[in-house]
Amino acid sequence: MKIQKVYKKWEKIILAKALKKMPERKEFETSWGKKQKVVNLPEEFDYLNESGFPGKFPYTRGVQPTMYRARFWTMRQYAGFGTSQETNKRFKYLLKNGQNGLSVAFDLPTQIGLDSDDPQAKGEVGKVGVAVDSLQDFEEIFEDINLGNISTSMTINSTAIILLAMYIALAEKQNIPLEKLSGTVQNDILKEYISRGTYIFPVKESLRLSTDIIEYCSNNLPKFNSISISGYHIREARANALQELAYTIANGITYVQSALNRGLKIDKFAPRISFFFSVNMRFLEEVAKFRAARKIWAEIMKDRFKAKNPKSMKLRFHTQTAGSSLITQQPLNNITRTTIEALAAVLGGTQSLHTNSYDEALSIPTKEAVDIALKTQQIIAHETDATHNVDPLGGSYLIETLTKSLVKNTYKELENLEKRGGVIKSIRNGYIKREIEKTAYEYYKNMNRKKEIVVGKNKFVNNRSKKSNYKIEQHNSRKKQIKKLKQLKNKRDNEQVKKTLKKLYMQAKNQNSNLLEPIIDCVKTYCTIGEITSELKRVFGIYKDNYSIKIK
Repeated sequence: MKIQKVYKKWEKIILAKALKKMPERKEFETSWGKKQKVVNLPEEFDYLNESGFPGKFPYTRGVQPTMYRARFWTMRQYAGFGTSQETNKRFKYLLKNGQNGLSVAFDLPTQIGLDSDDPQAKGEVGKVGVAVDSLQDFEEIFEDINLGNISTSMTINSTAIILLAMYIALAEKQNIPLEKLSGTVQNDILKEYISRGTYIFPVKESLRLSTDIIEYCSNNLPKFNSISISGYHIREARANALQELAYTIANGITYVQSALNRGLKIDKFAPRISFFFSVNMRFLEEVAKFRAARKIWAEIMKDRFKAKNPKSMKLRFHTQTAGSSLITQQPLNNITRTTIEALAAVLGGTQSLHTNSYDEALSIPTKEAVDIALKTQQIIAHETDATHNVDPLGGSYLIETLTKSLVKNTYKELENLEKRGGVIKSIRNGYIKREIEKTAYEYYKNMNRKKEIVVGKNKFVNNRSKKSNYKIEQHNSRKKQIKKLKQLKNKRDNEQVKKTLKKLYMQAKNQNSNLLEPIIDCVKTYCTIGEITSELKRVFGIYKDNYSIKIK
């Protein structure tokens, strides 16, 4: 109370006088619209209940007692472009230069279950990632790379079950026991309906496939994260920090409930659930977001789902710097943006980090840009003291206040979603997507009015520009893939292909059947992604949005 009395006196005399002489340049708010005070006070948070200690419930300050004092985060660079041979070459370059985990980007046709020779794939083969049509491509992507010695993250959702099947089949070819495989498959289909759009099947059937992966991994791949629940793409659609956090946690609740409905035990599968967040330019807000995420997930797992194993309550997450913050004008300034965002992720306690390359807004990153992006992480790790203490910004009155606000408001939005019938219903009626698009509309409106400043884009503009010198020949990538596909179909055992596809079709019709095993059988006979997806479409059908977005 003494602090409040002194604060009121300071506010009335000193602050009021200063504001009269020099008004503030704008009204300061969080990204979710909460007004920010000039200064925050220590009595606004309860340390033991809201923060606690690292490595101890509710893990606000970190999931490990020592964090980076013992081991750095995994340094990844998202890579994959053109053909499998080109991607293999880039992977080897990254591993040689100190990267300790691979992260695979797949092209759009692969993401939506189309083979490279499909007419709908024209112009997209190898464009935003590597083209994968069959196990043959995976064999080439990982040629001379031992899957037992690396951790591999695969950013794939609608066709995640097929790509994971290929990874498993390749591991068997390399004689690597499945229990030694380490990595993550994104497998987060719900956010595709919300923000990204690379869905294929209806929501219920897609959720079945995601749960199949969770079930299979919990029984066979003890070191593999069966799902990476992604707020990144929600944020890239221009959601604010609160929306990213609330909708990601809500999706997580939906996946956990689906696995429980399948009959899985919470403490068997929950320790291998991971998350994937964006980190943006609101530096302090982002640090608070990660702290709030850990606390909320721990409380939900313990109180709602009755988890007993501490590992089930620990929110472990990969972070990627914000692609939406990169600009094509003055791209070298993107290095600064990525550095700020990367530091926020580290101070927020990430377990894995990808730093975007400065020329990524222009094209597939060049080697020079990738090297700078990776070195950014290495400099933070080895040359700063950001890793010397656990949760170094914990205890900041502002950080604690922001964390508390995010926790409180996330729970409010989770309750709102429950009242609306849950995530699946809110996807089907378009509620979540509309809320994100309203936020995006306000952001771009404010940027156009220069209420939001982006240096080099809407202020401090000049003609300095460094264009990327890397270009990918889309026509050649598709041409190479089509030729390889034709050769594959001529030399494979097409009778076996027919048998495994028929078996998959029959198993898909059985609601109680896990489809990963029959899909592994399919990929081993070199069935293509398009062929496998077509069988599933015959049973599941396809999903179509049937609502319109109206913003007044």
